[in-house]
Amino acid sequence: MRIKLMVSLMTALVAFAGIAGAAVYEVDASHSSVEFKIKHLVVSNVRGAFDSFTVETMEFDGEDPANWTVSATIDAASIDTGNQDRDDHLRGEDFLDVDNHPQITFVSVAIQPSEDGLYAMHGDLTLHGVTKRIVLDLEHNGTVEDPWGGTRSGFTATGEIDRRDFGLTWNKAIEAGGVVVGNEVKITLEIEAIRK
Repeated sequence: MRIKLMVSLMTALVAFAGIAGAAVYEVDASHSSVEFKIKHLVVSNVRGAFDSFTVETMEFDGEDPANWTVSATIDAASIDTGNQDRDDHLRGEDFLDVDNHPQITFVSVAIQPSEDGLYAMHGDLTLHGVTKRIVLDLEHNGTVEDPWGGTRSGFTATGEIDRRDFGLTWNKAIEAGGVVVGNEVKITLEIEAIRK
């Protein structure tokens, strides 16, 4: 009798854990993007994107951000700034060195409520062979039922890194003062995901 009671209790706990846990989502890459911008000659911004990326893990619990997790991999060679010569330079040894560092990865370690309804997403970013802890501002844009019977959630994540922290130090001084490339890289992620 006691064994049956224990088995029933364990079964109930496992079932409850399955209900209470975060739902697994799959990213809709056709409605998602990984973008960045960086200063050029101090006076303008160069914008770019990575056209190929994969989100291996994405779990979302609308009630408790402590249960949210994400891990993603970006194909470094897929960088696209709209200029072939510049993109080739960015793929080379002066910058991303994609032959030796073909992937950029991000793995979340904690997501916490922040100001104005936003969340702080702490995670480990590996870029150019260097791993650093970064924080992104995360906004949950809402959850809807789509016309095909699926449940979709949207997110926007923004942040800034100093490229020198990842060993990306190439630059060139200009006669008028300053340098060709800025050091601060602003990141914007637009993610739409479907609940599995």
